[in-house]
Amino acid sequence: MIKVIIERNIAEGMESTYEQIMKTMLRTMVEAPGYTSGVNYIDMKNSAHRVIITTWQSEQAWDMWKHTEQRAALLAAIKPILVDEEKITLLTV
Repeated sequence: MIKVIIERNIAEGMESTYEQIMKTMLRTMVEAPGYTSGVNYIDMKNSAHRVIITTWQSEQAWDMWKHTEQRAALLAAIKPILVDEEKITLLTV
């Protein structure tokens, strides 16, 4: 099992747009082979800072999802409302 932590900073006023896209992404991700769980967190001191923590059966499963057309399309929708590039961290036990 691995954890994937994705950090994003959203442009001011774009929170609802981001939330809509993330709902679609999480629904799509649920069907990805090797996906176990995921949660979208909001930084309590900075609501523009979002942290997504997902659990995958393996790094290979994450990598397969990371390179899907579905994720690419959803990222294309998110990129214009991000202040900077997303940061991805992979963790293992």
